[in-house]
Amino acid sequence: MKPPPNATGLDDNWRRWIAENLLLGCHPDTVAASLLQAGIGAVQARGEIEMAMRSPYLQGAQRLSNRLAKRDWVIDIQSRLNRIAPAQVPRHHCPSGQVFFDDYYRRNLPVIITGMLGDCAALTKWNIAYFQQHFGDREVEVQFGREADPQYEQNSISHKRVMRFGDYAALVQNSGRTNDFYMTANNDTRNREALRELWQDVPALTPYLTPAPAGTGFFWFGPAGTVTPFHHDLTNNFMAQIVGRKRVRLIAPCEVNRVANVRHCFSQVDGRRIDLQQFPAMAGVPVLDVELAPGEILFLPVGWWHFVEALDMTVTISATHFRWPNDFYTNYPASHDF
Repeated sequence: MKPPPNATGLDDNWRRWIAENLLLGCHPDTVAASLLQAGIGAVQARGEIEMAMRSPYLQGAQRLSNRLAKRDWVIDIQSRLNRIAPAQVPRHHCPSGQVFFDDYYRRNLPVIITGMLGDCAALTKWNIAYFQQHFGDREVEVQFGREADPQYEQNSISHKRVMRFGDYAALVQNSGRTNDFYMTANNDTRNREALRELWQDVPALTPYLTPAPAGTGFFWFGPAGTVTPFHHDLTNNFMAQIVGRKRVRLIAPCEVNRVANVRHCFSQVDGRRIDLQQFPAMAGVPVLDVELAPGEILFLPVGWWHFVEALDMTVTISATHFRWPNDFYTNYPASHDF
């Protein structure tokens, strides 16, 4: 019930505020009391509220709000069930494509797949020396200056820098723990081509993925301490860990109303320390914690919120070209402000 910003007298800012609070279910007397406290006369305040309640525009918005409330009720069923018996992320050794589809992909449930990278050449070949010897002179794109920008993930385009891959590898090796620089999926337009031979060291995972041109996928490389804030993807995603360990925190899609999602696919909640004073709606929200080790693949289902933190120097490969339909972005809301 805070007053609207930049409101002077009973202007359109106040009228929007009146409409929003009525739609949120505030009693007209409560709305009127706030107007009186702001110095607006009783007759004018009551008249404005009555006019708003008679407006066919507000009545139409109320019907839409009612439909959304029903949708929220349905979504909240799963949220309440998750609190009764919090889920765990299972590890499944070499599931067949059909088992993976039936038990996880179709059900929109995360799983860690083990055993499928047992003969992956990248597990034994990829290290700083190998990168410098074979790809040191290639020019790659990296994100820099992340620690100075609280919104570094949303502003990733402004943090791009091109440099020699060998120089970047040396920087990763000698930096210690930091989140200031990171090579991520947002840099892959250039990096797929620059590091194209690396993909020969990664298995095709044909039980789950479609045949694809070499280099299809995303390359993540950085020091211990790199963080990808809570967000959700618009597709299903495989996250194959090659070097080092990562901590991943997951929240089910049905918690969308509690994770402070005000812009696009990002949450304002800090996964390193969930502040319940700042985000009281997060109280009781089940957060699934997993540690992903080299040779393991995490299936990140579409819509699942996830926070990722590198525990060591890490290299990760991600992929989205599954054998089954994976277009969940075509009908994504055109407006990204929530």
